[in-house]
Amino acid sequence: MKFLENFIESKKPLFVKGGKLEKLYPLYEALDTFAFTPADVTKTSAHVRDSIDLKRTMITVVVALLPCILMAVWNTGYQANLVLSQGQFQATGWRHEIFASLGFAHDPTSMMANIAYGAMFFVPVWLVCNIAGGFWEVLFASIRKHEVNEGFLVTGWLLPLTLSPTIPLWQVAIGTSFGVVFAKEVFGGTGKNIFNPALMSRAFLFFAYPAQISGDAVWTAVDGYTGATALAQAAEGGIANIAFSWKELFIGTVPGSMGETSTLACLFGAAYLIFSGIGSWRIMLACLIGMVGMSLTSNAIGSTTNPMFAVTPQYHLVMGSFAFAAVFMATDPVSAAMTDTGRWIYGICIGMMGVLIRVVNPAYPEGWMLAVLFMNAFAPTIDFYVIKANIKRRKARHV
Repeated sequence: MKFLENFIESKKPLFVKGGKLEKLYPLYEALDTFAFTPADVTKTSAHVRDSIDLKRTMITVVVALLPCILMAVWNTGYQANLVLSQGQFQATGWRHEIFASLGFAHDPTSMMANIAYGAMFFVPVWLVCNIAGGFWEVLFASIRKHEVNEGFLVTGWLLPLTLSPTIPLWQVAIGTSFGVVFAKEVFGGTGKNIFNPALMSRAFLFFAYPAQISGDAVWTAVDGYTGATALAQAAEGGIANIAFSWKELFIGTVPGSMGETSTLACLFGAAYLIFSGIGSWRIMLACLIGMVGMSLTSNAIGSTTNPMFAVTPQYHLVMGSFAFAAVFMATDPVSAAMTDTGRWIYGICIGMMGVLIRVVNPAYPEGWMLAVLFMNAFAPTIDFYVIKANIKRRKARHV
């Protein structure tokens, strides 16, 4: 590692001002600071010293995502192998050819077969997200003449987990580009965005290409196979119509977005984010409180025509992307509320609105993406009035 550090440092004169490659300095700086701790120190007026920085924050989030990523790879392969092992459908395409050339069979009881086949779908999507996001990050950093921020890395890890395994890669590139450029860079870059870039990418893809990101045919990586998610089944006939047990939904061995099906994996990530101090436990708990409160309200109201009114809180908890949204999306430190009181209000509103969208709009049974984005827009307003109220109380104590 010392050799690599010396090699990178020896090339620095080529990229600094006056060097032959000075226009590519953001790219050099990104590689240098990603691989090693920078030697630069602050030279301005007094400042607060802390062990945390943007790179460590982003890496912490990526580590917290690992349980969801592992589950995404395994479950994607498991769902496909489960269908293919029945013999009614045949696997085709380059993924199957590589899979077969490695000596694997479509056996859902084989962990390695599930991981190998799932990786054939998840890894390309992950690569496209990071390549597209990295391209725009480096381009804007070069134009603005500042260092490359690691913020795009989290988008590149979050977005693949929210997508279906069958989504075309060119759509992934377009969606990632939209989220990075129009949800982050146009506002000034990392730390200045109003909306969560990964969710904006997901929303763009959902409304621009609904056929490739919604419906029964997109959740299992088998051509021609259709299998409804638990949310779609509940929207048609309520809890009694769900073909999966609560335990299966909690663990995540069901069709759905690649990394959002497992509530258990999200809980592991939540524990790590809370322990590290990166994720707000107030927002997570507030989302849960809002979800439970609105679920019980809809249960009490009831409906003879809409079975979603009867879905109980424990099923809202494990169906779809509630856990993933509450742990990883709602807690985004840039687009979420900053004050402690504001975080409670922000989280409760997300929980209530997510259930409201699920229940009231049967055409769109998954509501957390829209709920988080809507509250992103109101987070600054919430903080403004919370701070204003605090100032008013302090003035009153000194009168």
